[in-house]
Amino acid sequence: MTIRTRKFFGTLALLALVVVWSLLGMTIAQTPWLANSGLLQAIFYVVAGLGWVLPAMPIVSWMSRPDRAV
Repeated sequence: MTIRTRKFFGTLALLALVVVWSLLGMTIAQTPWLANSGLLQAIFYVVAGLGWVLPAMPIVSWMSRPDRAV
C-alpha cells in the first residue's frame, strides 16, 4: 500500500474517530452525576479533550510510515 493510499484511509479513520469520540463525549457529559458537579465536569472535559489523541497516535504513525522499497 502506498503512502498516499494509507493517508487517505487514515484520514477517513481519524474523521470517524473524532465523530464517534465527540458523540460519546456529549452523551457522557449529559449524565446527571456529571452534569451536577463542576469539578467532575472540568476533569471530564480535560480527559475527553486530550483522550482522543491516544487512539489517534497509532493511526497517524501508520499513515506516515514510508513506502517499502521494491
